[in-house]
Amino acid sequence: MKKTPCVYLVLALLGTAALASFGQPQQGHPITSSWTARLDDIRHVAAMIPGRRPLRINILKFAEGHRSKKFSLQGAPDEPSVQARTVFQVVYADGTVMIDSGMDQQVDRFFADAMETYDPEAAKKVQQALLNARAIVVTHEHGDHVAGVIHTPSVAQLAPKTLLTRTQVEMLKANPQVPELKITPSMASRYNVVDYDKYLPFGAGMALIKAPGHTPGSQMVYVALESGREYLFIGDTAWLMDGVRLAKGKAAPFLGEDDAAVLAELKWLNELYRTEKNLFIIVSHDDDEHKDLITRGILSNGLE
Repeated sequence: MKKTPCVYLVLALLGTAALASFGQPQQGHPITSSWTARLDDIRHVAAMIPGRRPLRINILKFAEGHRSKKFSLQGAPDEPSVQARTVFQVVYADGTVMIDSGMDQQVDRFFADAMETYDPEAAKKVQQALLNARAIVVTHEHGDHVAGVIHTPSVAQLAPKTLLTRTQVEMLKANPQVPELKITPSMASRYNVVDYDKYLPFGAGMALIKAPGHTPGSQMVYVALESGREYLFIGDTAWLMDGVRLAKGKAAPFLGEDDAAVLAELKWLNELYRTEKNLFIIVSHDDDEHKDLITRGILSNGLE
């Protein structure tokens, strides 16, 4: 398949001086503890790379966890809820970009406390979609999001088209969530590793937003379709969409989150939820929300 500019530049950008000028932390500017973002700036960054914008967004659930809702949202009742393990596929006219990479069954066993149900056939579809993708980006360095490009027999094919942030790599080297995710400096050199201050253009209609809080390497992914519809993939900033609607965090201190950063992000997302009716905020693990978005045609179920 011939590479046209909209997806080709996702990878070409990694080798250009433009990446450094947009992405490197600015010298002389102190890092502030209060997280902020502006949607208009994000839209501008997403428009920096020319080409046709994406056509649609696909989702696939490859596993699910079952744990009480009281852990997923502060003040929620002690009742069962499903945590979907998902990947997302951004479909361009000439190829695809994957957001998150799933995990194999060995890494999935780490989540046994959530009474995990794993779908091997769906996981195979995830791996095939990763192999077919032009580029791969992960929202953060936890196993159910990044293992598919690390703990996999296909790492030689996937690493050259996977973008990891410097912080994600440092966490995977020094403090991985599970031993299977630990990488060495030599392994890290196989990936496209970037550092950026606030936003990074990633493809026509796509931008990355640095959002540490859930993990040090967390980031959000903004996507604007050719139709004008907008999406914001927020990873695990919230586990349920109600966390965005109510601007409430999780009741899960075992995660070791930066609570102040997560709350600042949730307040920003809550404002977008109330004011931006053409922007769909996508939480990675909210199974009920995903079903509703699929029914409404906002997300398409299955990978191409």
